[in-house]
Amino acid sequence: MNRDVSRRTKLVLYGVLMVLCIPFIFPTWWMVTSSLKPIADIFAFPPQLWPTDVQFDAYQRVFELQPFERQYFNSLYIALIVTVGTLAVSALSGYAFARIRFRGQNVLFLVVLAGLLIPSEVTIVPLFQMFFKLGLVDTHWPLILVPILGAPSVLATFIMRQFFISLPNELEEAARVDGLGRFATFWKIALPLARPALGAVAIFTFLHSWNLYLEPIVFLSSPEMFTLPQALTQFVDAYGGPMWNVQLAAASMTALPVLAVFVVAQKQFVEGLAHTGLKG
Repeated sequence: MNRDVSRRTKLVLYGVLMVLCIPFIFPTWWMVTSSLKPIADIFAFPPQLWPTDVQFDAYQRVFELQPFERQYFNSLYIALIVTVGTLAVSALSGYAFARIRFRGQNVLFLVVLAGLLIPSEVTIVPLFQMFFKLGLVDTHWPLILVPILGAPSVLATFIMRQFFISLPNELEEAARVDGLGRFATFWKIALPLARPALGAVAIFTFLHSWNLYLEPIVFLSSPEMFTLPQALTQFVDAYGGPMWNVQLAAASMTALPVLAVFVVAQKQFVEGLAHTGLKG
């Protein structure tokens, strides 16, 4: 009897979850399937769940109208560099704030956290002036340096600090007994244990860099230097109207790899956030 009730409960729960998933899955499904339709069928009512006339011309035109493969590479390598740089900065600074005691530590940490309260739109003008004077406008340096040293790195530092605070003090004491210095303790003891937190930081940092839009449209002007979010706005006809099937094809190629990465790594992402907690 209890088994039957348990099975019914699971079936009801799974059914409710499937219904709740529809608002999240349908837009992505519509985007991908519409990229395979003629323009006249994209806005047909009622919406077609699957195209009656599958066409791949839109995917070919994506590469004809823009240097899309170069723009794809730009987004990929920038996101990877930003992710690695943010991991390095946040791990070192988070460990320092969690384990090294110095005068004004808490005040300095609050000042760092205040960076999260400043919108990027407020700092974009002085940043542009600074990079313009350095001759770095229309290069990828602003897209690399600003996220590594800006708000995304601050949030990553907070997550890493919370994780390192949760580590037992006995681990560092044992390391000192073995003759390890501060950096050796960080590198050989603390950092390997921080893999869940590092995984969470890596995922949201990569996604943030991949989807970055404001900074590219401010700092970049050459199509071959564009990143994907900026490139998606360039697929228009001669009258400035959107080429819907081409835009949706480009958006599908942009979004699907990121969705795949998140689906594969979501367990580690959730585990990393759970391990950081809000302790201390």
